[in-house]
Amino acid sequence: MMAWTDRHCRYLLRLASVRTKLFTEMITTGALIHGPQERLLRHSPAEHPVAIQLGGSEPDAMARCAAMAETAGFDEVNVNVGCPSPRVQRGAFGACLMKEPDLVADLVSAMTRVVRIPITVKCRLGVDEADDQARLEAFVGAVADAGCETLYLHARKALLKGLSPAQNREVPPLQYDRVYRIRERFPDLTVILNGGITDLAAGRSHLEKVDGLMIGRAAYHQPLFINQLAVAFLGEDPVTPQDLMEGYVAYMRSELAEGTRLADMTRHCLGLFSGMPGARHFRRLLSDHRRLAANDLSLVDEAMDQIVARAA
Repeated sequence: MMAWTDRHCRYLLRLASVRTKLFTEMITTGALIHGPQERLLRHSPAEHPVAIQLGGSEPDAMARCAAMAETAGFDEVNVNVGCPSPRVQRGAFGACLMKEPDLVADLVSAMTRVVRIPITVKCRLGVDEADDQARLEAFVGAVADAGCETLYLHARKALLKGLSPAQNREVPPLQYDRVYRIRERFPDLTVILNGGITDLAAGRSHLEKVDGLMIGRAAYHQPLFINQLAVAFLGEDPVTPQDLMEGYVAYMRSELAEGTRLADMTRHCLGLFSGMPGARHFRRLLSDHRRLAANDLSLVDEAMDQIVARAA
């Protein structure tokens, strides 16, 4: 979810659910150590519980970044061992690390030694030809022995050559049964299922066999889906898109006063009214680059007027 789940997106999603755990976009150790630490680690108190997701392959660097994350107030550090992008592969981390379970175990061990917050791992079923259940179990066993108590498992393997990151989310088939088998094989490990979950019925079925659900792009494109899940499985109160926008507009107003660009915030709510009358006009207005560049918040009011007028 790089370049997607920034702090503005996370604030909007928190308005949809008070208990769902939120994740940052993946942040590399190089960016965090040598880049704008304050900006990369910044998050609102309202976001909690929130995990930071790190990408890297050097134990010392990962430990250093985990310590930064704990000091900054994050509730969890998640190690990304699932991203298949060529850029990530060139950095020797992400999904390609599934071929090196001992190294991933070293990363987890190095991080757990320096922080008290949980160190978790997000991975795939396998990569390329390294895709059998025995290898997956060996990988999971290694990271569990190193101190990982929660595993987020994307129910697809990754193909590191020949497919784009987007294709890697669609082309390799979903194999939920293999995730279920990991849960059975490691009863002391919390196993969270990721991949292809787009409706409540599917979520309910999976929760009979795993400990939780991780939702990515389905939540980004339609934040109300998170609320639907929270109502069904966490006992939260239902909210409407209008409720979310009311809270988000207040947030945008305060952020504009701090110098945040309007376009950096409005891009996350474009799908909020999908399927409702006026949604196309809402998206069109919030894509007016000239007015966005002027940080004209009245643009959002006009966009909401399109929804209200067509709902009457």
